[in-house]
Amino acid sequence: MPRPKITIIGAGNVGATTAHWCAAAELGDLVLLDIPQTEGMPRGKALDLAQAGPIMDFDSRIVGTTSYDDTADSDVVVITAGSARKPGMTRDDLLAINARIVGAVADQVKRTSPRAAVIVVSNPLDAMVQRTWQVTGFPPQRVMGQAGVLDAARFRAFIAMELGVSVEDVSAMLLGGHGDTMVPLTRCCAVGGIPVAELIAPDRLEEIVRRTRDGGAEIVGLLRTGSAYYAPAAATAQMVEAIVRDKKRVVPCAAYCDREYGVGGYYVGVPCVLGARGIERILEIRLTESERAAFQKSVEAVKGLVQRMAELVAPSADACAQR
Repeated sequence: MPRPKITIIGAGNVGATTAHWCAAAELGDLVLLDIPQTEGMPRGKALDLAQAGPIMDFDSRIVGTTSYDDTADSDVVVITAGSARKPGMTRDDLLAINARIVGAVADQVKRTSPRAAVIVVSNPLDAMVQRTWQVTGFPPQRVMGQAGVLDAARFRAFIAMELGVSVEDVSAMLLGGHGDTMVPLTRCCAVGGIPVAELIAPDRLEEIVRRTRDGGAEIVGLLRTGSAYYAPAAATAQMVEAIVRDKKRVVPCAAYCDREYGVGGYYVGVPCVLGARGIERILEIRLTESERAAFQKSVEAVKGLVQRMAELVAPSADACAQR
C-alpha cells in the first residue's frame, strides 16, 4: 500500500520543522517546496533530513523541489508560505502581500492536487484560510487552518508550568480567531479531570489566559530576529497525523462555519473532529453569555480582516482581468 504523500509549501523554519516532525513519525512521504529563487535550499534541507533517517529509524522518502509538478496528487498539503512583517510595513501591507502569495499557492494546489486536504499555517491565519478556500474552490471541509492546536498547547504548557504537573494531564479548548481575540475556555480546561478553576485562583488564571493570547508575541520579543516554529510545526504535524491516520482527533481548528455558532460563512477557530475527510464534524458547545460575547468579538475581527483583504486584492484581480 502506498504511503500518504504530504507536501509542505514553504521550506523556512516552520515548513522544514513540520517536515522533520512528520518524517520522524513516519506519517508518509514528503515533498518540501519553495520558490525557484531559493535554488537548492529545499533540496538541501530535504537531503539533510533524509540523512537523519538511518539515525532516527524512519523510512519516509523526502524530496526538495521548486516545481509544483513534484507535488502532484498529494494527500495533504501544508501551506506555510508568506512574508514576515518587516520594519515600516503596515498590517495592510502584510495582508495584501500574503493574500497574493497564498492565492498563487492555492491556485497551484488546485491544479496539481485537486483531492488534497489543505492545512494553512500562513498569517494572518484566519484570512489566509478563507483565501485558500476561495481560490481552490475545494469543499470547505478539506481546507482548514492551524492555530487552535498551537494556542491550546501554549495554554496547556503554561498551566502545567504553573501547577508543576505533566502537560499530558492538562486538557484545554479555545474558540475564535488566532491572536488577541482568541477565547480560551477556562471551564473546559482540566488537570487530570479536575477543573482548572479548582486549582488556580481566578486572577492568576486570567494572567495565564493573557499570556496564551500573547504567546507568539512573547517568543518574537525574546528571539528578536524571528518567530516561533517548533510548536507551530508540531501542531501542524498533529493535524497531518489526524488526517493521514484517520484519528478522529477532537482539536480546535480554523474551520468554515456557516450556521455553526451563527458565524455566517467564515473560517474561525472551533472544536472539530479531524479525520481522513478533513474537518469531519464541528462540535457546537453551549457558551455562557461572557464566552459568547468574547467569541462574537473575535468573529467580527475575522470578518473585518477578510473584508479588508478582499478590498486589497480586488484591484490586482481587476487589472489582470483587463489585460
